[in-house]
Amino acid sequence: MSARVLLPWIDIDVPEGLSAAYYDGVDAPPADLGDVEFYVLPYDRGPEPPKLIKDLPSLRVVQSLSAGVETLVPLLPEGVRLTNGRGLHDLSVAEHALALVHAAQRDLPRWFAQQTRGEWVREHTRSLADSRVLLVGYGSIGQAVERQLVAAEAVVTRVASRPRPDKDVHGVAELPTLLPKADIVVLVLPDTPATRGLIGPGELAALPDDALVINVGRGTAIDTEALLAETRSGRLRAGLDVVDPEPLPADHPLWTVPGVVITPHIAGGSASFYPRAKKLAAEQLRRYVEGEELLNLVVQ
Repeated sequence: MSARVLLPWIDIDVPEGLSAAYYDGVDAPPADLGDVEFYVLPYDRGPEPPKLIKDLPSLRVVQSLSAGVETLVPLLPEGVRLTNGRGLHDLSVAEHALALVHAAQRDLPRWFAQQTRGEWVREHTRSLADSRVLLVGYGSIGQAVERQLVAAEAVVTRVASRPRPDKDVHGVAELPTLLPKADIVVLVLPDTPATRGLIGPGELAALPDDALVINVGRGTAIDTEALLAETRSGRLRAGLDVVDPEPLPADHPLWTVPGVVITPHIAGGSASFYPRAKKLAAEQLRRYVEGEELLNLVVQ
């Protein structure tokens, strides 16, 4: 096999039968990529790396390192397989989701602000323990989030697109009856027609006073203006790693609402991600060379 793989890293073993070219998504890609059959997309490098797909005439497989690949599917030439990074971000996103919950429940922004002023003003806070958490999105990341919530002794109710009674999972159609009982809602949803605007004015209004909304999936799952109205009034709180629009404009009022914690879509990119990503890519290349079925196939 005289084929090449296009990789974002140089420190990865390439199986015999493949040669490697390298493109990190920052510098310009190599000039001659006509024989590239397998393209491992650079992670979190913006819109340019996916544009390269159309310039690879021998392409047979695209490996995304993201779990969500909805924007890549329309770019695939006919016959090109697409695999995603399912599992790579589970622990990173779960850690970040819990960090947002704890930051909100324990009023960390308040104490950080006091630290800058040298103030020692004490008050008891909310807790995650014994809180009723509605976990919306029960894929591999959602399950990793659940493990951390359970370890913190929260009471978790699982929600997925369809009910799975055998696994005690509710369907999204049950949200109207579930939301009024939730202290915390954690959203771990992809961007699809079914999830866009899933949490709108009616859903937010159904939450009890002082409820916390956490979003570590895609910003489009929440109606931003409705969330702004509910948090601005002080009735709800939020911890957001994703927003709509994204990036959030510098003058957007959501930045300065008390009770809202915002991070810039960084939940999936912790130090634990990169070794796991390289391990997955190496395994996929081995499977490709040996003719085995690839992992995490999205488009076959």
